Amino acid sequence: MRQRGSGGSGEGGSVSKRIYMSSPDVTELERDYLLGALASGWVAPLGPDVDAFEREMAEYVGRSHAVALSSGTAALHLALLAHGIGRGDVVLTSSMTFAATTNAILYTGAVPFFVDSEATSGNIDPAGVHEAIHRLAERGLRPAALLPVDLLGRCAAYEDLQPVADDLGVPLISDAAESLGASRSGRRAGSYGHSAAVSFNGNKIMTTSGGGMLLTDDPMIAERARYLATQARQPVAHYEHTEIGYNYRLSNLLAAFGRAQLARLPEMLVRRRAIRERYRQLFRTHEGVRVLGGDDREDNCWLTSIVVDPTVTGWTGAELSSWLGEDDIESRPLWKPMHLQPAYEAYDVVVNGNAEYLFRHGLTLPSGSVLTEDDLERVTTRIVDFLESR
Repeated sequence: MRQRGSGGSGEGGSVSKRIYMSSPDVTELERDYLLGALASGWVAPLGPDVDAFEREMAEYVGRSHAVALSSGTAALHLALLAHGIGRGDVVLTSSMTFAATTNAILYTGAVPFFVDSEATSGNIDPAGVHEAIHRLAERGLRPAALLPVDLLGRCAAYEDLQPVADDLGVPLISDAAESLGASRSGRRAGSYGHSAAVSFNGNKIMTTSGGGMLLTDDPMIAERARYLATQARQPVAHYEHTEIGYNYRLSNLLAAFGRAQLARLPEMLVRRRAIRERYRQLFRTHEGVRVLGGDDREDNCWLTSIVVDPTVTGWTGAELSSWLGEDDIESRPLWKPMHLQPAYEAYDVVVNGNAEYLFRHGLTLPSGSVLTEDDLERVTTRIVDFLESR
């Protein structure tokens, strides 16, 4: 039952299937958990698998509380609301991220203040955070929260960021959507900050097909998030609502699926790290190409991206991507920074040029734990052919 990214045949001979960057890694264990949940009768939202999934995830990450939700975006939205972020507030956040981070801020009525990246990791630049705070102070303002993003499975520099939030007296909310299974200084992703959000989207390191979780050590934050996630329904027999809520809870069936994925997470981490090392060795002798992130020992290696300096290599990441695409192998640029997006370009930003450089010259390669050795051989052979052709 394991889902594969390539392989197979059709009439008239072998047919190569598309290789995706990060397909779901699904086995018989997920089926067994899902069928068990169906047999239990708990098909509607909530149920014993949701409760168990929350306990198991909180224990894995090292948190006191977890709230299973319909998406990582929902987790970010509720974390912000539960911390009192609302209309007119300013939230410092990463420019190099997926739009969901920014949208969650805007859902609350707050506004983002984007901060550029560190060159090595692509994560939010602590020096830029200080610059943003200085700029706000000049206008008689201060941020209401700090929301850094763990890019592609590498934890941000929380040892630098948390003291900043503490000095300001504001919450640090970690967008750990991409970093589950990673760690920094021995602490697991999702354990940093006053609250954190993780994602179980279909392309993440583990999935519930769609889903996410809010993680916190504060029982009041967890209670508030659960209340808002169930349409803010009052605890009375009839339907009573005194404020606006949301339909954000995770279903019992998807939670069962997630419990199986969490049990298999260690093996999926091992596979992704092995794939990262394969790419690192492939490009080791090629000047002008580096694997984004530096030291991999604590990364989850969710996605492996390379950064290409075309003035040295004589070729671009876009040219390699086109070459791979001719063999039906998926690749893509790094995130287009939020401050360059038409929907968000009017908001404040501290720019150092790193995020734009990474977007222009970065390329993400197939990285999923579901990739077979044949898949990986097909990808790396294609890359070698490209390098030799140049």
